[in-house]
Amino acid sequence: MKQVSNMANTSNGSLATLLILFTISAAIHTGAAQFPVQSQNLIADNVSVVEGETATISCRVKNNDDSVIQLLNPNRQTIYFKDVRPLKDARFQLVNFSDNELRVSLSNVSLSDEGRYVCQLYTDPPQEAYADITVLIPPGNPIIESREDIVREGNETEITCTSMGSKPAATIRWMKGDKELQGKSKVETTYDRMFTVTSWLRFTVTREDDGVPVVCIVDHPAVKDFQAQKYLEVQYKPEVTIKVEFPQGLIREGENLELTCQAKGKPQPQQVNWVRVDDDVPSHAVITGSDIFIENLNKSYNGTYRCVASNSVGETYADYILYVRDSQAGPEAQRLDHAVIGGVVAVVVFAMLCLLIVLGRYFARHKGTYFTHEAKGADDAADADTAIINAEGGHNNSDEKKEYYI
Repeated sequence: MKQVSNMANTSNGSLATLLILFTISAAIHTGAAQFPVQSQNLIADNVSVVEGETATISCRVKNNDDSVIQLLNPNRQTIYFKDVRPLKDARFQLVNFSDNELRVSLSNVSLSDEGRYVCQLYTDPPQEAYADITVLIPPGNPIIESREDIVREGNETEITCTSMGSKPAATIRWMKGDKELQGKSKVETTYDRMFTVTSWLRFTVTREDDGVPVVCIVDHPAVKDFQAQKYLEVQYKPEVTIKVEFPQGLIREGENLELTCQAKGKPQPQQVNWVRVDDDVPSHAVITGSDIFIENLNKSYNGTYRCVASNSVGETYADYILYVRDSQAGPEAQRLDHAVIGGVVAVVVFAMLCLLIVLGRYFARHKGTYFTHEAKGADDAADADTAIINAEGGHNNSDEKKEYYI
């Protein structure tokens, strides 16, 4: 009986203590509500947290003079008074308490926990600092859809990407292969304060887009690398090329010719035809699928041979021009022609060298004669002045009369 009485007394003492704390807190709340002061001495930071995770609120004091620190929720209910938690919400847990800090964690955060939390320091007048908790809600998996599954080259296609149920609203980007494209987006608000974002991408497809992924990338602070993709399927007309199987090089009379038509398209061409432009294909030509074989060629077969390939998208062709040369113009004739041309070139070069030698000797001879006539008559002169006067072309000789014999 005595033990029960002691337990009752202890319980009553605890309740009395809590009642006193609530009374003091309520009294101080009244004063703080009338005279709140924001000060640099009390610091609190805003918090962003993903729904379901844990947020940590820190009330810090630079210079504390033994004043009481407490934390209030957005409804201004006391969460912690010093190191005591009057609020009956076990998700709030004390992380650290000292003269300079009150740090509290809130686990399993939900959207209802969002708001402005108040740090109070009971000085005269009281001081307040605010910590805004923002709850981030990641979007669901993006949904990507296209207007049609198969697109023909040259046509425009439209692809849609939707990101639902996020907070804040997500941002959608588009990539086609390694190239970023610009889409158009619309944001809608749902009844539960969430956001749905829809983006449309329109572009004209080419055959190079076949098999290329189009990626919808969702950017949101709560998630990373969130995306969905769709591979393009493009149909296009055939691409046609002609390959010469034989002969290689110049084509001579009497030789055989084989051509192969290579056609690639989507869908794959089902029909390949050989025709001769402006004339009929030789009667003895053998056409097997995409190959054409003509034996014993002659010049009457010259012309343009066309390979035509088609599929459900359209028709395309490629041309090969056949030119048959004389049979005599074989390798031996080519070597003979080369020898003749080389001989002619050698003769021309030799003639030019001979001409240069003759011209050089001619100019050298006339130059020597000129100097000889200038010096004529100077050999017998007594001095230099007399030599100049007696030389041909001198002043005295210029007036001499000339005699002519007929």
